[in-house]
Amino acid sequence: MFAIDWQADGSVGLKGRLDAASAPDARAFLATVQGTCRLDFTHLDYIASAGLGLLIAAQRRLADAGGGGLILAGLSPHLREVLSLAGFEGIFAFE
Repeated sequence: MFAIDWQADGSVGLKGRLDAASAPDARAFLATVQGTCRLDFTHLDYIASAGLGLLIAAQRRLADAGGGGLILAGLSPHLREVLSLAGFEGIFAFE
């Protein structure tokens, strides 16, 4: 199961598994985001390559639209390692 939605603090919460099956929902949601956006990974259990690709696409779109971008927050040690191995530390801001 996967869920993505706005949180009370204005960040975007991710929950469950971000994989090929859930990537279209996440892509559609992230297409509505403007400027700088904090993504809260606290309740995300798993991210597949399809999820990594859509994060890159969203980051590129936001940067091209005027300097915005994604801030990745609430990462478990495992997800932080996956993103680090994928080279995301040079692309995204981490919180």
